[in-house]
Amino acid sequence: MDETLNSLMHSQDPSRWRHSHQFVGESSSAEKNTRRVLALTAAMMVIEIFGGLRFHSMALLADGWHMATHVAAFAITAFAYWLSRRHADNVRFSFGTGKVGVLGAYTSAIILGGIALYMAGESIARLFTPLSIAFREAIPIAVVGLGVNVLSAFLLKHDHGDHNHSHGEQHGHGRHRDLNLRAAYIHVVADALTSVLAITALTLGLFFGWLWLDPVMGIAGSAVIAQWAYALIRDTNSILLDTEPEHSDLSGEIRRALEAYEDVVVNDLHVWQVSAGKFAAIVSIATHDPKSPDEYKALFCEHEELVHATVEVHRCQPEPTLAS
Repeated sequence: MDETLNSLMHSQDPSRWRHSHQFVGESSSAEKNTRRVLALTAAMMVIEIFGGLRFHSMALLADGWHMATHVAAFAITAFAYWLSRRHADNVRFSFGTGKVGVLGAYTSAIILGGIALYMAGESIARLFTPLSIAFREAIPIAVVGLGVNVLSAFLLKHDHGDHNHSHGEQHGHGRHRDLNLRAAYIHVVADALTSVLAITALTLGLFFGWLWLDPVMGIAGSAVIAQWAYALIRDTNSILLDTEPEHSDLSGEIRRALEAYEDVVVNDLHVWQVSAGKFAAIVSIATHDPKSPDEYKALFCEHEELVHATVEVHRCQPEPTLAS
């Protein structure tokens, strides 16, 4: 009998019991548009840095250097997409490559924070040592820069919006967002903001001679960008550090579902994100009348965001009795 069972088990394909660890959807369109934005931004970066140096505009120069760091950030975003795709089936990534994009987004957020600090420092310095600005020459360059930013935002917004809308809210545990794409989108919006500020400062400076407005706009822009960087760091580091988001009660719902079942006590419970909006869980329970793990998993199967669950079942030993 044992030999027959053993032969039967070995004749089966083990892959029948395996499941996919590709918890992130297709991103070919997002990757392609990110590369397009990278090329546009690199071209505009050269134009704005040259224009800022040539015409002595801090707002224009800050926008140019801002774009330079965004070129690096977009390169990181594109590389993260490529790496995730290349290693999608690599078993060494225990829970898939969902965190590769999150790591790229975190790195982009750090770069974004550095941009904010640089802009603030340079703008403050220009308040005390102002330079004459060639307004008429600098304004057209800033307008072209804004146009590039708007086009780039349109390319990324299409993917960003479709991705969020298609996944929607999942049982109140957060939106399944592509944080790698979101980081690229924030960089583009930050570029657009600094372009608008540069155009405003240059235009008012041309008509009213307000040289001080150019660095003031740089300081205002750096404050907004710093806030965006902080929000992105907050969203990504919780995933990288395997913490359950504050707005999520997935662990509580799993615990309540199991302990509502007769004679079940949850001994240990771990819930973490394997990518944006996708979770894994390991649960250890004790009971006097053990059932199969699949029966316990069925108690919380409505949670579509829970893509990997392991249930460990322990039989409670009867309490020892004292002989009379």
